[in-house]
Amino acid sequence: MKKMLLVEIKLYLRDWPSLAFSIALPVVLLVVLGLTIPGMGEATETGERFVDAQWPSLMVLLSLLTLVCSVLPAVLTTYREQGVLRRMSTTPVSPARMLTVQLVINLAVAVVATAILVVGTMLVFDAAPPGQWPGFVLVFLLGTAALMAMGLVIAALAPNGKAAPGIGSLVMFPLMFVAGMWIPRQAMPDALRTVSDYSVAGPFAQALKDTWAGHAPQPLHLIVMAAGLVVFGGLAVRLFRWE
Repeated sequence: MKKMLLVEIKLYLRDWPSLAFSIALPVVLLVVLGLTIPGMGEATETGERFVDAQWPSLMVLLSLLTLVCSVLPAVLTTYREQGVLRRMSTTPVSPARMLTVQLVINLAVAVVATAILVVGTMLVFDAAPPGQWPGFVLVFLLGTAALMAMGLVIAALAPNGKAAPGIGSLVMFPLMFVAGMWIPRQAMPDALRTVSDYSVAGPFAQALKDTWAGHAPQPLHLIVMAAGLVVFGGLAVRLFRWE
């Protein structure tokens, strides 16, 4: 498994433009929001700059969704299309091991992207870091794993490498919507907020916002994300196809 992990890392580094895009896009958008939203980034009476925790948390989610819905499915479906997975099927490598390697690599990229976003928020806006670090780390790891399991399901269902990003987009934009990217969750109608509460992305975004603001994550949000990890992780293993 260690050898497979090293090989996959080398292959991922060759596709650096896609990785750079998923890392840089949220940072650029956050800076643009800081320049365009009234009051955001302005100094308060205490001398600190105001940054609504909603926006950094949504940018973290955007970075992860870009990685999960575009980069991850495209890699696996391209491997299947090129016959790489078929050749692997003749070895002792199991689907669970193959998917675990992909999860580890993409989780590492997600950690780097989020770290850059957090540091960038602190440097650009002189903002405080997440106020509830243990909760933030727990929410980040759990929510990221659940979303990546969802990305593995997309990879299992996509017929080829070209179709994977398109299918990923069909999943990504509704998830961004229910997470509050365009309509704040508190302004959603009751029915839509209920959908958001059980969408994985909605609880993930809210839990990131809560922990960034210094509050503990709500148990329901953690339960929904954990359930998403179990359900989509099981589906990814069950639907996995070597060819």
